[in-house]
Order: sequence, then structure tokens, then C-alpha cells
Amino acid sequence: MEVLYYKRTHLPQEFEETLGVRFCNLNELLRSSDFVSLHVPHTQETDKLLGKAEFQVMKSTAYLINTARGGEVDEEALVWALKSREIAGAGLDVFREEPVPLDHPLLQFDNVVLSPHIGGGSGTGRAALTEELRTLISNAL
Repeated sequence: MEVLYYKRTHLPQEFEETLGVRFCNLNELLRSSDFVSLHVPHTQETDKLLGKAEFQVMKSTAYLINTARGGEVDEEALVWALKSREIAGAGLDVFREEPVPLDHPLLQFDNVVLSPHIGGGSGTGRAALTEELRTLISNAL
């Protein structure tokens, strides 16, 4: 699997090689990816980072995963993208308004997985994450 990433600055080349990732611009990432996973803080710059225009660039078979913060995704545009089949589905554990209102349109889709923002919070989940991080750091040194 090719892993693409976008951020304001490149990772050092040795990190890219160690992690097996390739830097690209946001448009290329959206156009090329089967899964788009957000990992950014919620700032003015990232507010509604993904909206209607971005969903139109994505593959119709692509899935959006947002476990970062709720404000990065324009939820109205996401509802439109899911309804119009611009994208195949979404997995979300963060929302602009939390808890999600019971009448929120995202609750109506069978191609959307919603959960509270605690998915990695189990003891075994954190232990596995810690071990994986130790391995990556050891290999990078």
C-alpha cells in the first residue's frame, strides 16, 4: 500500500523512508487515496478543511476517517457527499457539536460509522500503541 501524507512541511527524507510514506499536496492526496484520515489540530487554518470542493476531488470509492477534531470537516458538505455518492462512506468519532444531536443527518446513513472520541482509550489499545511507537523509534535510531 502506498501511504501519502500532506502537511505544511515535509518530514525529513530519512523519516519518510523509514515510515514508507510520500509527501504530496492536498489535492493529489484527495484525488489518489482510497482512505483519507485526518490528523490535524482544529485551528482557523484547518476549520472546514474538507468541504464540498474537496469531496468532489475524492474518488467515489474513497472513505473519510476523522478522529482528529470535529471542525475540520464541513458536516453539511459531508452529508451532501454521502447522499450524492461523491464518496463511499465515512468513519467519524469527532463532530462539530458533541454529543451528536439525535436528529443529525449523519445518523441516517448505513455507510457511516460513528463512535465517541475514545476509541483508542482502552488499556490494551494504549499498550499496543506504546509498543508500536517504541518499535518505530528503535528502528529509526
